[in-house]
Parts: sequence; C-alpha cells; structure tokens
Amino acid sequence: MFRFLLTRTPIFSRKLIESQNAGIIRSISAVARNPEEVANVQKLIKIAIIGVPNSGKSTLINKIVNHRICPTSSKVHTTRTASRAVVNKKGAQMIFYDTPGLVTTHEIKKHHLETSFSSASRHSIQHSNIIGVVHDVSNHWTRNQLPQMVLETLKCYSHIPSFLVLNKIDMLRSKRILLELVDTLTMNCIEGVVQKDIKEPQKDGEKTSGWKKFSNIFMVSALTGDGLQDIQNFLLTRAKISPWEFADGTNTDQSSETLIQDTVRARLLDFLPQEIPYNLHTQLEYFNQTGGTIYASVQITCPSPRIEKLVCGEADGKLTQITERVSSDLVETFRLPVSITITTKTSLPHRKDDTHTAYPHHSFSQNFVNVIAFWSMRLMRLNASKKFCDEKLRNETAVL
Repeated sequence: MFRFLLTRTPIFSRKLIESQNAGIIRSISAVARNPEEVANVQKLIKIAIIGVPNSGKSTLINKIVNHRICPTSSKVHTTRTASRAVVNKKGAQMIFYDTPGLVTTHEIKKHHLETSFSSASRHSIQHSNIIGVVHDVSNHWTRNQLPQMVLETLKCYSHIPSFLVLNKIDMLRSKRILLELVDTLTMNCIEGVVQKDIKEPQKDGEKTSGWKKFSNIFMVSALTGDGLQDIQNFLLTRAKISPWEFADGTNTDQSSETLIQDTVRARLLDFLPQEIPYNLHTQLEYFNQTGGTIYASVQITCPSPRIEKLVCGEADGKLTQITERVSSDLVETFRLPVSITITTKTSLPHRKDDTHTAYPHHSFSQNFVNVIAFWSMRLMRLNASKKFCDEKLRNETAVL
C-alpha cells in the first residue's frame, strides 16, 4: 500500500478576498449597476506614423481622420514638423502623430531642413502607444526592403508595438508581389513568431531587409481609401481606457495660422521645379475670421528676382494658379469660405514696386474690394510724399 501525502489547501475567507481586490470589485459592481457607463468610458490610443519622405504618411492620416489636416504634395519633405491629427470613433480617441520623413544628415543639409527635423520623429514615438510604418510598394527599386533609417528606429524603440502599412497598392497589378513583400518585410514573422518555414535562413552579418516584431500588416491605398477601415478597426481594439487629451470636435493641435502657411508651402512644392520651393520663405501677414469667412494674406520671400519671376509666371499666371489651389485646400481644411491673397517679394529689391499680388477668383466682390484697398494705399503714400515735397520746397523758399 502506498501512502499519499495530501497537502492542505489554504482556505481564504470572503472578507480577505474582498479586501485584497477592493478596487476591481468596486469597478465590476459599478458596471453591473449601470451598464450604460460602459459605452461612455473614454479610451485613448496615440499612434506615431513613420516612414521615409513621400511614402504617403500625411495622405494616410488625412483619409483616416476624414479631414485635410496634414499638408500633402508630390515632392519630399512636405511635413517639416511633427503635428497631431485627432479623430474620435466608438468612444475612443485616436491621436495620429504626422512625423517628418526619416532622413540622414546629408539630406537635412541638402534640402535646408530645420535642425529639429530628425528629433521630431523621436519625440513623437516616445509619446505614442504604437508605431505605424508606412512603406511605398510602388517603387520597384526600394520596395523589397525596409529603409535602414526605419529599421534603426524600430530597433531603438523595439519595446513599443508596431504595425506595417504597405501603401500605394493601387499602383500594383500583381497580388503575388504583395504576398512576397509581406514575407520579405516581416522576415516571415508576426510578433516574433515564425509564420512558415524559411527556405533560405538569413546568414549572420547579412543585411536585414525586414522587421520580425510587427503586430499586423495592412495593404492599403491612402489615395483611394482602400484598406484604411481595417487599420482603424485594429487601432480601436488597441485603445486603452484613459481620458481624452482633446475636446470633442478638435481635429488638430496646429493653429489656423500654421495650417495656412503649411498649405501654401505644400502647393509651392507642387508648382515649382527642383530645389526652388525649398529656398522660399512663407509668412502669414494677415488673418481674420469674420462672418463665417476666413480672410488671410501670405507673403512669399524669394532669394532673387529670377526666382520671383518663376514663382509668378507670365502675367502672374502661375501665382494665380497657386492661390486658387491653396484657397481650395483651405476650404477643405476649415470647411468654411476662404479668401486668401498671396504676394511675393525678393530679399534684395530690384525695382520700386517689387511686390506681385495674386487674388483668388472665387469672389469677384472680394477681389474688387482688395484691388480698391491696394490702390487706396498707394494713393495715400503718393499724397504723403507730395505733401512732404511741398513742405520742403516752402521751407527752402523761405530761407532764400
């Protein structure tokens, strides 16, 4: 016969259990008493969207939040500083950090970028709950591996969850390429777990092409909106109970003045060739919102008369096109009527009147008022000058 030694199981009293788990029990009891409170619980998630320049980060955010918050253009380095776009869905507030493209020191000098350009991405990631990596699959030369700057960033913040967004799939016709890219860019792993056998294991010292710790992969087209709902649903499941950081109805942390200047800068990138738009300086000179309409004036400073002529075009035609496009963009941003005037000047004046002015064509009456105001100011200056000359002539005559 064998003797079995039975260990005594400790018996906990109800009072002891309640005292050790008082907080949890109170929460459960409150929900049980009022189930409607579950729907009113605020949730929060902060997402840092990173990637190389022109991979579609800003377009992606604008589409998800359904608001034109982040400036976009066809050229690189449209986003110069980190900004936040906000959208509230199903009781959860999603805050997207639109970060400048990850660049090297050489690129910062080449494009005259701010010294804080590289640190803006790091700051955004440090304040985020999850990282979204946007990768352009339309570029045949770069799509088969994650950029080195992206990989270095992911390694530095490996403790923060991340997901991969394969963008611009509307430019690809082959699904097979997309599936191969998923295998390559994730190294056949999701959250570090091998998904299938790797035919050719990576050798030690071989250059890494992907990241093993992505939580999820999405195939989207930020331009058409395909696949973006899947990203939104995924992020909603990751949101945690927390008070919102922005009031309901707030779409961004950027001021109206900043949004206007960034929009002008983005359209200059689209309309002007090569490095020219990177050497221009935009400054908001006037901003006012009255009667449900926004009135603004922006001045563009050009480094030389030659560049100013390129910006203005023949008979100021190009400047007028830029003004009309900016006006249209701002109507989408503010969802209000916008009347904007854009002028140019050079750092070194080359003539008496070195300022070009373009007015939007959407309001004839407003243009008429602007023209009248402009010439009234010129007349006032001429009268003041004439008065000064007459007084000087009288003084000289009196001396004689």
